[in-house]
Amino acid sequence: MKITVLTLFPDMVAQALHTSIVGRAMDAGILEIRTVDIRDYAENKHNSVDDYPYGGGAGMVMQAGPVVRAVRAAKTELPAGTRVVYTSPQGSVFTQETAKRLASEESLIILCGHYEGIDERALELTVDEEISIGDYVLTGGELPAMVMIDAVARLLPGVLHNDTSAETESHQESLLEYPQYSRPREFEGLEVPEVLLSGDHAKVDAWRREQSLLRTREKRPDLLEKAELTEKEKKFLANTPGE
Repeated sequence: MKITVLTLFPDMVAQALHTSIVGRAMDAGILEIRTVDIRDYAENKHNSVDDYPYGGGAGMVMQAGPVVRAVRAAKTELPAGTRVVYTSPQGSVFTQETAKRLASEESLIILCGHYEGIDERALELTVDEEISIGDYVLTGGELPAMVMIDAVARLLPGVLHNDTSAETESHQESLLEYPQYSRPREFEGLEVPEVLLSGDHAKVDAWRREQSLLRTREKRPDLLEKAELTEKEKKFLANTPGE
């Protein structure tokens, strides 16, 4: 998969993404990430890409010209039909389903805004989709871009050492992940649940599923509305009192 990130801070993005799982995916050739400095597409001697907003108001706005030229140049190096995603607080909220959908793309362009935003005309001319990682305000779109890339990368075949781990993590089925334990068996008076020591994989799987259901009900009950539960699981929740 190829991802091009258009940003005013390419070093910030590149340095962060060359670590951990994403970095390994790049080293393995599974994922190719290219950062492009939007300032390179300014047409003035100072390489400035922002100006005061028409109508007045605080802050500066990224100009349409540099953004449009940067997007169009990036598209010439990617397959036809590459989607352009703009990291915007006005976009649809990024979810695991969004990550799976984006991971199915052959290539992506992620546009990072800054200042008070981007000239609306640039968005109309180049952007296919706006995505937000939450209802709060950040200085720029670089952190949201990195969050999305991390979530997408781990879904690509061959990225994780154990591909099944991506299938059991939180939010995969609109359920939170079950509790995890490792050595030692006892720590400060707290024991590992006996079922995990039984060696009975069927019992372990059943316990983990039940714990996912209970944890989701306790911490994110809103997710249960989207989860596909069996009648047996619905009865289990109905007959198991909450804390």
